[in-house]
Amino acid sequence: MSDTLYLTKQRLQELEDELQYLTTVRRREVAQKIADARSHGDLSENGDYDAAKDEQGMLEMKISKIGEILASAQVISSDQFSYDKVHILSKVQIKNLDNGEIFEYNMVSPEESDFEKNKISVTSLVGKALMGKVVGDKVQIKVPAGILNYEILNISRID
Repeated sequence: MSDTLYLTKQRLQELEDELQYLTTVRRREVAQKIADARSHGDLSENGDYDAAKDEQGMLEMKISKIGEILASAQVISSDQFSYDKVHILSKVQIKNLDNGEIFEYNMVSPEESDFEKNKISVTSLVGKALMGKVVGDKVQIKVPAGILNYEILNISRID
């Protein structure tokens, strides 16, 4: 992974904590499962052993992925930006011009996106369309479900 990944200080800490947990607690737990399964004898027909080895493989992939993210992470803060236009770490209030509904989204990196928490990635279809826009701009976004029409009502800093 060579691209810089922008993370908030909070998300960086969450990933470091998760990596610490996975490399200590979870590795020991999985190693114990393998040892227990191995003690049951013939490994060629041992479903518990196969499942534990699969779990170990998945765990190591996750550890590797988090390590790659951390290696290319750069911490950013919302006070690094002005709020005259939409950028990463902006809180954007938009109005759906088709039904009048108002939404508020936090613009974040792909690694921090969580639609249920109104955190959308700056690389998503909606995120890309909003980037660089200013209050009052009307935005037409083509998504798989059709075309969305929004107006930007407000831009502020993520708290």
